[in-house]
Amino acid sequence: MTFGTTVFRTAGLVAALGLGLTAPAIGQARSGTDYRNEIAHNRAACAPGKGASALITITNIEASKGKLRIQAYRGVKSDWLEKGKWLNRIEIPASAGTMRVCMPLPGPGSYGIAVRHDVNGNGSTDLTQDGGGMSNNPSINIFNLGKPSYTKTRFQVGDGPQSLTIQMRYM
Repeated sequence: MTFGTTVFRTAGLVAALGLGLTAPAIGQARSGTDYRNEIAHNRAACAPGKGASALITITNIEASKGKLRIQAYRGVKSDWLEKGKWLNRIEIPASAGTMRVCMPLPGPGSYGIAVRHDVNGNGSTDLTQDGGGMSNNPSINIFNLGKPSYTKTRFQVGDGPQSLTIQMRYM
């Protein structure tokens, strides 16, 4: 069922609102999980033997301006897109087209990745400009209000890098 492209795209960007738009405390631990780690991008962390990680290919980036914010979540309902429940965050300058990013992860397990493109770099989500995407590229519609279930976005990671592709969506 289709309600129009604008509704679907807007709903998809609403999901980006769950990416946490403020600068929370770094390294806050809850329930044995280390949350809110802001880390520098390091492609070498996805080399064999370096441990659990996600090697993410981000496609359809519309502009070489602003920043990409990539956040990893545990692949569980209680954490997925919940404010402050991200494990690791990487922020990098955006380049139009396709970019590859390595996201280190705490260990083997189930995870979800969310990406937001803050086109004007103002730190706020601007629904008419900014883009978003998630692991497994779930369908976004009016019924899930841009927040697909963790079961549709989670993926499994072993002791090494897991490759995945995330397609960005914009208004």
